[in-house]
Amino acid sequence: MSNTPHTLQEEFPGQQAAITALKASDPHFAKLLVEYDEVNDKVHRSETRLDLLTEEEEEHLRKARSRLKDQIAAALRK
Repeated sequence: MSNTPHTLQEEFPGQQAAITALKASDPHFAKLLVEYDEVNDKVHRSETRLDLLTEEEEEHLRKARSRLKDQIAAALRK
């Protein structure tokens, strides 16, 4: 378990301009970013014990974060 925040800037270093441009031009991508931030915040709060979740709930959130990150990465590669 890690309590690293996993911000998009850390996950996609050097791609902030591409993220900003795609966010402005693609509503689906913008929604992915919002969802990623929401899920990531929940994971971080659980890992730092601000919110108590079961192991299964936390694992589900981690998997959701990973799927969202994969979708964001795929959109950035296009």
